[in-house]
This record gives sequence, structure tokens and C-alpha cells, in this order.
Amino acid sequence: MHGTRISLHLGALCTDDDLLVSSLRWNTSALSEIGIEIPKPNRYRPLLRQIFERLDGRAANQDTQDVLFEQLTNEEELERLYLSHPFLLANHPGAFCNGMLYPNAGERSAALRNLFPDNPVDFVISVRDPATWIPALFSHQNPELTFEEFVDKLDPEHLLWSDVIRDIRETNPDIPITVWCNEDSPLIWPELMREVLGLDQKFELRGSYRVLQKIMHKEGIKRLRSYLGTHPPVNEIQRRRIVAAFLDKYALTDEIEEEYDLPGWTPELIDQLSAIYDDDMMEIARIPGVNLITP
Repeated sequence: MHGTRISLHLGALCTDDDLLVSSLRWNTSALSEIGIEIPKPNRYRPLLRQIFERLDGRAANQDTQDVLFEQLTNEEELERLYLSHPFLLANHPGAFCNGMLYPNAGERSAALRNLFPDNPVDFVISVRDPATWIPALFSHQNPELTFEEFVDKLDPEHLLWSDVIRDIRETNPDIPITVWCNEDSPLIWPELMREVLGLDQKFELRGSYRVLQKIMHKEGIKRLRSYLGTHPPVNEIQRRRIVAAFLDKYALTDEIEEEYDLPGWTPELIDQLSAIYDDDMMEIARIPGVNLITP
């Protein structure tokens, strides 16, 4: 299994909620024919975390790697394994602390890489606007913690995902990283599903409407499917424009507009965080070895 490429989806927390891995698993038969396996997360997550904690950053020896692969697959040879575990970079309390996003991302990602020291590895990670991500993350905290305490050391100008991605990249200079904005998922979902597996853009995958089904009226989905069937887009850019047009007309407003009533979380602060986030994506795109998927 030394030649098998390992794609590790590391989160972030409060982004796709396992929708990507479950969508990819709709295609297990077609993917197995080309040497790609998407194991069930409950098949490996407990063991992966157990070994991760036991090794404490050390490289897994051959026996440990053999145990992992026996749990991950029954195949003797594979081109790629796609694994998802959003809690290994941090749990909910550790993802945002002391005013920083994933402060231990570099160290922990290096330890993750050491689970498979003899295999090529990719990292896959979704990011999210801190204006909505931090309140969502707060909802998973100790209920005795107040929101003011949670964001006590927040400095909007220094709340940057590029720091997280750069930390991961500099600690793992040989590992390619695929990044996308969670907010862009409805427009890029089919491309994203193929990209994280290294597939040609013409490869057809089931599950390409799953994000849209969460945020669009059923009638809109039906009409979109029909339109794309009779007017096949000539390229990915045209497909996104079509999807965007249908979203404008059929989106479920309650599903796409996130509102939080939190102390100190003023409209001005939210706008500031979102503007910084937009600029930060351009910074991520400049990091060598990072593939930022954008609409």
C-alpha cells in the first residue's frame, strides 16, 4: 500500500458536516473500479484518533501502518484512499482560542502526516467566514462559557485563515493542500467532489446536487436538472452561472442567510470580518502548494 495516495479531509469544524464524504460514498462502485476507496468514517475514525494520540507526533512504524490499512481497506492495491476526520486538527474548544484560528494546526497536521510516513498525502480543508464560523463554533462550547469570554481576545484584523494554511504548509512542505470556502460549496460542489480525488473534470459523480438540495426549493432543483439536461453547459464556468441564476430565483432564504444575536456582534463587526475574509482568500491563493477552489 506504499504507493496509495492518502487524501485527508481535516475539516474545518462547522463547515460541511460530513456532506462531502457521504456524497463521495454514493459513488463507491464507480470509484473502486479506478482504484479509489472512500471507507465509512465510523470504520476508521476511532482507531485513527487512538493511534494519533498514542504516537504523539512520532512516525508510525510498519506494524502500526499495517494495522491502519487493515482497518481502512480490504484491497491489496489502491490508487487513493479518502479519509475524513474533522476533529484531529482540533476539537471545538481548541479550534478557536486566544483569539486565533486553529493555533496548533502546523504541529497537529505534521503528526497526522506521520500516520502514513510511507505514503504520499494530500490535505483537504474547507474554511468559513469567521463572521458566521465563530458563532457556530461557540454553539458547541461549554454552556457556562459566555460569548464575551469566548471572543475576549478576538482581534478582527488578525483573524486569518491564511495563517492556518501557511502554518500547515510550512510544517509539511511536501504536501499539497486543497482549500475552498464553505460559502462557495453550492456553486463548486461537482468540481470539488472530483478535485479532492484527483479526477478528470469529465468524470461523472452522483451527489452533485446535495448541497443545492439543502438550500433550494424542490421545484428549483427539478427545473435546474431539466435545464442542464436540455442545455448542457460547455464548461464549468457556464454551469456555475446557470446554478447561480437558479439560486437567485429558488433559494430558501432561511437556509442561506445566517443571523446571530450575540452581545458585541454588531453589523459593523460582521462586515469587517467578512471583508477581511474575502481579502484573506487572495492571500491563501498565493501560498505555494495550495489549490484554492473558487467559483
